Amino acid sequence: MQTRTSEKIRYCDVLVIGAGPAGIAAAIQAGRAGSDCILVEKNGMPGGTITAAGVAAPGLFAVNGRQIIGGIGWELVTKTRRECGEPMPDTARWDPVFWKNEVRINPLVFAAVCEQEILAAGVDLRYHTMLAALSFQEDRWLVELCGKDGLYRITAGVVIDCTGDANAVAIAGLETVIPPRCQPATYSVRLSGVKGIPSAEKLAPVFEEERRKGTIRASDLGWGTGYSSLFMEREGVNANHIPADGAYGSEGRTRTEIEGRASALRAWHFLKQYGGSPDLEMNFAASECGIRESRTIRGDARVSDEDYQNGRIFPDALCFGWYPMDRHEFDRIDVRPLETTVLPTVPRGALLPRKGRRIAAAGRIIDAAPGAIAGLRVQAVCFATGQACGAMAHLAASSGVDMRDLPLEEIRELLRRHGAIVPEEV
Repeated sequence: MQTRTSEKIRYCDVLVIGAGPAGIAAAIQAGRAGSDCILVEKNGMPGGTITAAGVAAPGLFAVNGRQIIGGIGWELVTKTRRECGEPMPDTARWDPVFWKNEVRINPLVFAAVCEQEILAAGVDLRYHTMLAALSFQEDRWLVELCGKDGLYRITAGVVIDCTGDANAVAIAGLETVIPPRCQPATYSVRLSGVKGIPSAEKLAPVFEEERRKGTIRASDLGWGTGYSSLFMEREGVNANHIPADGAYGSEGRTRTEIEGRASALRAWHFLKQYGGSPDLEMNFAASECGIRESRTIRGDARVSDEDYQNGRIFPDALCFGWYPMDRHEFDRIDVRPLETTVLPTVPRGALLPRKGRRIAAAGRIIDAAPGAIAGLRVQAVCFATGQACGAMAHLAASSGVDMRDLPLEEIRELLRRHGAIVPEEV
């Protein structure tokens, strides 16, 4: 792209790419700390899987009575619940069924609350914008963005990849890791008119007959190999499995989105005919599939499955993350539980792409083994890693020091000042 010599290229201290939980926290942290920050997002609202994918249940912020993640993510969830007149759950209480400790929120209210805080932090928020090119030249990043009016350039002191698919890291030419087989995605809808759920004994034979005909698939109604009532029990939310190999790119993501809607339609047709609820309707659908896994960075450090399961305290740990090693396979879920006394940590090295300069990554793309990332991919941890990257990016942009060379205590102190819980504090 040619740039006119008279055209002034916009510079920002910190560029955050992607406004899911990680990107929201990163941008607000950088902006509140005083950095000139730009946040770009391909969709028309913030929230990522919470809003666009319709899975609005962030967790886990507390484990068995101990809060382990606070800061910006906790603040946004608290403000969302308050806007809806709902108290926050008591963090001192613990349900042994781990997912029941997630905090359910209204996704539309959450998006509005996030926008208020993003703008209040002085962040330049740009929707309908994607990254086109990224290269490091001298002491800054040269960035090409694609908006609805075409390509344009900016420069940035530090870049944070919060795309969920390591797109920025890959475009910058840095190493990434693609699993041999990715966890399946989920396409959420909202069913209404569910009136009782027929017994498995009644529906299973009909289901098997329709499956033989090809009108329904086991993955359309649940996470197993046979008939499941999960789709009806959850009224269409987070209750199916959609193939997601290659979903880090536009071609693969297109296949996943098409298959997600086809799956929902098959499920709806089957339940309308056999589900016993004549008033059943499918009256909302997520705008995109919820991707669990696609591609991660190759970082300075890697969180192994053993590190995660044993709760290794890394010397450069910046945040905690607790969730069972909840790995979805296409026809089942492999859940490896964690003891509630085990508190895994995320090191700075797992957030920094190997051989990269002044670039960080947050969210489900941090460097972690498949079992570990199955626990670290969840929304509360994405908030925490995003805020950690936002703090590092601000300090690096203001000092000129690369993020891997910043004093750890300086990063941790900035995080504490903004409400985050760092590993020494629990």
